[in-house]
Amino acid sequence: MNKISIYEELQSKTYPGRGIVLGKSADGTKAVCAYFIMGRSENSRNRIFVEDGEGIRTQAFDASKMVDPSLIIYAPVRVLGNKTIVTNGDQTDTIYDGMDKQLTFEQSLRCREFEPDAPNYTPRISGVMHVEGGKYNYAMSILKSNNGDPDSCNRYTFAFENPKAGEGRFIHTYAKDVNPLPSFEGEPTWVSIETDDIDAFTENIWTSLNEDNKVSLFVRFIDIATGNFETRIVNKNK
Repeated sequence: MNKISIYEELQSKTYPGRGIVLGKSADGTKAVCAYFIMGRSENSRNRIFVEDGEGIRTQAFDASKMVDPSLIIYAPVRVLGNKTIVTNGDQTDTIYDGMDKQLTFEQSLRCREFEPDAPNYTPRISGVMHVEGGKYNYAMSILKSNNGDPDSCNRYTFAFENPKAGEGRFIHTYAKDVNPLPSFEGEPTWVSIETDDIDAFTENIWTSLNEDNKVSLFVRFIDIATGNFETRIVNKNK
């Protein structure tokens, strides 16, 4: 696998769906997280991110236009002690509750599978960042149908210990923009994170996302030494 700029990777895709980037800043001092959502339907595009405690939740931008909230209104980011959980659905709560009961990230997700949105069967993608005692590691997960067959759920967990400065991993829901939408394949894409400036990173991610389909972006940098964090939220709907 060759490392690619996260910006170039995003620019090459019209509809990656929802995506998670986890990694470490160029100077090695920050744990980096980005989560974005995109939409092709009016219902999917009618969303914004709002802060909710130490995390965020999705919310209808225009409540009068909300059709089916079941798969699009959820808390993508929650914080449990020294762990930051980020996902593309309500499995954020499943992971939070499981890890709060001493289950592992992987064990917490065993009771969940891909979304029931036939014929796409959108995969559930999740990540967890662990910052403690000046150390940082992260893990990612994808739960997906068996090549579009909903009778089987394929589960993959990827753990990254002591990640290198200026590098990250990127996982997203859809491999390409066709119908039906095929699920992401392989291990999370190896990407470069070429900055330690949260504002520059946020701006470049947002600019790289497809103009028509992008909806909202969340970015967080966590100081690995102290655990203190900075957050940026960008919403297309204003």
